[in-house]
Amino acid sequence: MRHPVSRLRPRTLAVGLALALSALVPSLPAGAADQYEWAALGDSYTAGGFVGDPQPPLGDASRDGCDRTSDAYPGVVERELDEFPPGRYVHLTNVSCGNATIADIANTRQTPISPVQPPAGGWPSVDPQIQRAKLNDTTDIVTIGVGGNSLPFGGMLLECLGRGPKPGESCHEYYSSPPEGEESIQDKLARVEGEYIEMLARVHEAAPHAKVITVGYPAVLPEEASECNRLALSELGAIKHTDVDWLRDDVLKQLNATIQRVTNFFGDTYVDVYSSSEGHDVCQPADTKWVEGICGDAADYWPAALPGTPLNCGLLGKRVTLVHPNTAGHENTANHVERAIRIALLT
Repeated sequence: MRHPVSRLRPRTLAVGLALALSALVPSLPAGAADQYEWAALGDSYTAGGFVGDPQPPLGDASRDGCDRTSDAYPGVVERELDEFPPGRYVHLTNVSCGNATIADIANTRQTPISPVQPPAGGWPSVDPQIQRAKLNDTTDIVTIGVGGNSLPFGGMLLECLGRGPKPGESCHEYYSSPPEGEESIQDKLARVEGEYIEMLARVHEAAPHAKVITVGYPAVLPEEASECNRLALSELGAIKHTDVDWLRDDVLKQLNATIQRVTNFFGDTYVDVYSSSEGHDVCQPADTKWVEGICGDAADYWPAALPGTPLNCGLLGKRVTLVHPNTAGHENTANHVERAIRIALLT
C-alpha cells in the first residue's frame, strides 16, 4: 500500500477549498465562455512518460513524441477539478513534453525523443510550449515543471553512473573542477537561474493575467545514501554513495532552491513537492518508492531496452525508467498542485 493516509490531508483540504470557492462563484456548465483556462507546461516529470495511458493514444495521428500520459499529475488534477469544480469548469491544455529544457518552454523548438513507436525518420520538432498552449490574456492558470534537463540532471546522473565502478573517480570532483568544455555545478546553476528568469518573463508577457505556479522536483534521492544498493539497477546502480549525497545536496536541492528563488522574485507561487516525498525516493522498497530507478515498473508499451546503449532492463523483468516518478509520485504532486490551483483561483 502506498501510504493513502499521507495523501488524505491535502485531498481533504482541496475538497474544502472547492466547496468554499463554489459558494463564492456561481457554477457554470462545461464549455461556458468564461470557464477557467489552465495551461500545463513542463518536462517528463510533468508529462508522465510511462504512467497511465499515452495521450494522445497510441496510433493516433496527432501523437507528437512528448510522452504525455493520463496518470501524470496534470491529468490527475484535471479529474479532481472536474469532480469538485472550483465554481467554474477548468479547461486544461497540457503541452508538457519529455526531455524539455527551460528554453523549450518559451524560446526554442524541441525535437521529441519518445522511444514509443517513433515515425520513420524520427519525431518532427514542435513549437515552444507557450505557443503550443496558446497562452494569452484569457489564460487563468499556468503551471510549469521544468529545469532538470537544463543542467542536465539526467546527464550528470549518467556521468556519476559511469564513474561509479572506477576506484578513485568521483562525479562530485568532476563537476567541481571540470575539464575544459564542461561547466562546473556552480556555473550550471547560475545559467539555469538566468534561463528561468527569462522564461518566466516570457510566460508573464504571453499570459499577463494568469496566476503562474512553478513545480519543484521531488525527493528523488535518499537522505542517507547508504540506503542505496549499488548492485541494484532498480535503484541507482553503481553510483558511489558519496556522489549520491552530492547529487542530492549540491544539485537537486540547489536546483529546487533556484526555481523557488526566481519564482518568489516574480511574485508567483512555488509548489514544494520535495518535503512531502522524502522517504519515498528511488532507493526505497517497491511498495514505498514514488520514483522508479534506472530500471523499474512501467506500463507495457514502455521499452525494456534503451536503444544505442547496452542497458536492457528486460533481463530484470523491468523497463527503462531512468529515475522518474511512478503513479504514486504523480499522485503526490497532484495533491499539491491541485491545492495551489484552487488557492490561486480564490485570490
